[in-house]
Amino acid sequence: MVTMRDVAERANVSIATVSFVINGTKRVAPETRARIEAAIEELNYRRNVVARALASSRTRILALLHPDLESRANATVIQFVMGAAQGARERGYDLVLWPVNDDDQMSHLLAGGLVDGALLMEVRFRDSRVERLVASRLPFTLIGRTGDDDPPYVDIDFATTVHQAVEHLRGHGHERIALVTQPRTGHEPGRIARVESAYLDAIAPLGHPPAVIAVEGTSAGGREAARALCEEFPERTAVVLVNEGASAGLVKGVRALGRAVPADLSVISAATTRELGEMIEPSLTVMAAPAPQLGRLAAEALIDQLEGVQDAPPSVLLPCTLVPGESVGPPPRR
Repeated sequence: MVTMRDVAERANVSIATVSFVINGTKRVAPETRARIEAAIEELNYRRNVVARALASSRTRILALLHPDLESRANATVIQFVMGAAQGARERGYDLVLWPVNDDDQMSHLLAGGLVDGALLMEVRFRDSRVERLVASRLPFTLIGRTGDDDPPYVDIDFATTVHQAVEHLRGHGHERIALVTQPRTGHEPGRIARVESAYLDAIAPLGHPPAVIAVEGTSAGGREAARALCEEFPERTAVVLVNEGASAGLVKGVRALGRAVPADLSVISAATTRELGEMIEPSLTVMAAPAPQLGRLAAEALIDQLEGVQDAPPSVLLPCTLVPGESVGPPPRR
């Protein structure tokens, strides 16, 4: 087995200098770092994570806690995960996915000493998992927000995002705008309530009653939303969709009911990816989620806690970015 000593001899440096590079614990001159990295590559050196943890009382492993790993992750969730993994890797940490759906899984995480800190996704307004993390004193950062906004978090600025989506539709002449979101349950992520509140606030100046349709994030849910829009709210000329999994089903369902996007119904899909919008016909106008950036920022904020960085902002909100497609046009003439 190749050891750190072998790498040091190949690079003609001390073992301590190799350790600084591998663990990111001290700045090393660029030319020396390059020589050490070349030796690591040539010798195919692999770190002994267990030995490192025993020596330092730190594993340099972060757990990303997500309750929905049993279901298919959507594109935005994957971007959050990849952003967090990249941010951790750049600081010399590893990221592992840890399903947390019940107290037993949380207890196993907190009792094992297996990780240095945690990132929690799908955060609820009142979240007992957050209370457990606080009580355990395990450093953590939220991807999402609780109702009190006290713990450190990164999140999408849903208020700004929904207002910008509504303003974009108003700019095309729409005044009767619906919202398609997900069902509210006892375990709902806090974003659902924030989205509905922002929608109600954004359409209030228009003087028309709200139309909120909650469906599952599936193709069938999208078709159900299309039926509701066409049959229960036929006067609505546009919709803000904050339900990524239902987007394709919504467009297909509208078409199956004899209506067209955007001739009869304009659609903006918010908090999603531009790539998903391009896969649907017609291509969707989307509010692209800053998921890669937020995932990276979450990992960096957690590592700053672990390493005692004091000047890092504890909380970050970023709005989605408008990416025009072919799904928004003027309202149809009645």
